[in-house]
Amino acid sequence: MKDFRASIAKLLVAQNIGLEEEQILRAVETPPTADLGDYAFPCFALAKVLRKSPQLIAEELAQKVRAEWLSRVEAKGAYLNFYIAAQALVEETLGAIYRDGERYGASDEGAGKTVCIDFSSTNIAKPFHIGHIRSTVQGDAIASIYEFLGYRTVRINYLGDYGTQFGMLINAYRMWGDEQALEADPIHELLRLYVRYNAEAKENAELQERARDSFHLLEQGREEETALWKRFKELSLREFQRVYDLLNIRFDSWDGEFYHSQFIGEVLSELKEKELLVLDDHAMIIPLGEEMPPALILKSNGSSTYITRDIATACHRKKVYDFDESIYVVGTQQNLHFRQLKAVLHKMGYDWADQVEHVPFGMISLKDGAMSTRSGNVVFLEDVLNNSIQKTRQIMEERNPELENKDEVAKAVGIGAVKFQELYNNRIKDYTFSWEDVLNFDGESGPYVQYSAARANRVVWRAAEEFGMMPGYPVDGALLSAEEEHQLLRRLYDFPGTIEQAKTNKEPSLITRQVTEIAKAFNKFYNRIPVLNAPTPELVRARLSLVAASGRVIRIGLRLLGIASPDRM
Repeated sequence: MKDFRASIAKLLVAQNIGLEEEQILRAVETPPTADLGDYAFPCFALAKVLRKSPQLIAEELAQKVRAEWLSRVEAKGAYLNFYIAAQALVEETLGAIYRDGERYGASDEGAGKTVCIDFSSTNIAKPFHIGHIRSTVQGDAIASIYEFLGYRTVRINYLGDYGTQFGMLINAYRMWGDEQALEADPIHELLRLYVRYNAEAKENAELQERARDSFHLLEQGREEETALWKRFKELSLREFQRVYDLLNIRFDSWDGEFYHSQFIGEVLSELKEKELLVLDDHAMIIPLGEEMPPALILKSNGSSTYITRDIATACHRKKVYDFDESIYVVGTQQNLHFRQLKAVLHKMGYDWADQVEHVPFGMISLKDGAMSTRSGNVVFLEDVLNNSIQKTRQIMEERNPELENKDEVAKAVGIGAVKFQELYNNRIKDYTFSWEDVLNFDGESGPYVQYSAARANRVVWRAAEEFGMMPGYPVDGALLSAEEEHQLLRRLYDFPGTIEQAKTNKEPSLITRQVTEIAKAFNKFYNRIPVLNAPTPELVRARLSLVAASGRVIRIGLRLLGIASPDRM
């Protein structure tokens, strides 16, 4: 595809305005309204160099800058505005969409490169609650984006299957466990035991000590503790898999904290050999200077810590995968932890520490306060997903009772609604969970975008059935010159760049918002411009080709977000 922005920069360089091409490229922007053109260049920075007012510079340049792919260039105040010709926009956009098909926007930039993406990372024996949707859905979308750009991705679910909480659960089960309840509803029963033990341990220091002792025995591999731990893990994974199946999310590795603990000894030996460990009040730490607290490597009782296991994990992943990037999709409250992790890896002499990146996200809270597993104040993610599917099914019964495969479509739309809401806003923002927001299918929502793709499909099917006409390329680009057509084409043209930007920023919301804008532009075009009733066969085919291209790009965008696109709604 022709890069119009870069081409504009080259045109301006040729006018000897005193700026390098890269400087101009950074300055070229998209105007706030369509009447101001497709691109704009502010002339303020040229005033000192050319010794003229920015307005005069813009007027003079508007008379000089010409290209066959520009319909016109105009001065608007201190801005030079560029209007892309319809034929050029159609050639570059529809031409690429029909040439590349389902790979429109893809590239091979990541060929030969490996990216490890650590996401979801649920905790064994704890609820898979609505808060987990952030890491799970964001990480899955980031992985899909990397794959689309040619990278080999390793999707890792770093299970939280180790730590003092298992000492708590082991003791709680021994004291109050109900075998029938555990088998019937594992997560709720384990949550009940965990909450009760936490509550009583606050009043009884002996319970806290017994939990630490039990975890220490688990670390040493004692048979009874290990058997209970394995049982809790197996039951939890069985429950978790149902949610992952609903979300249609897969992993290449489920190796968690327990698996990587086998490499702790090797790491400790290396840290001692490199003289990085310091004894501090019977514990072993690594000082990290004045900018951050020291990393606690071994507790006073000899137990490892979370960062110890993460150091071992990072080193093991580098050996196994030889990654070019290692991404951790983890909440903002772990910012310090990952700064410490990178600092320790640097102290160990590993240049690849710079390949480790923490991709943080904001927190979800409930209307009555923060979620807390210890207090049992959680909303189960599976309940949210099933409720969304159920509501979608009810809406379909009311609006389209004759629709085939209603259950299948309700699942795709209901799950898509939850995912889309999560991925629409910038990942770093905190937000409050609300059933009303999650299950609101109106406005800029997943169902609206999915419906737009289905609507495009319906138009293409009608054209085939009623007129025997199929979309395709080439078409006469000059025919697609209406403002609604131009704006839709611009949205489609920008899509590949949005994917690249989303990868660079690890920000799926850029794609979510772009497919929303494409859907809005498509519906505006379809509602105002006749397609199948256009006056000539050539115009029908040109507009039909634009309809089909719009549907295809929306489907590609939704697929990158992990959202299905039903053919009919």
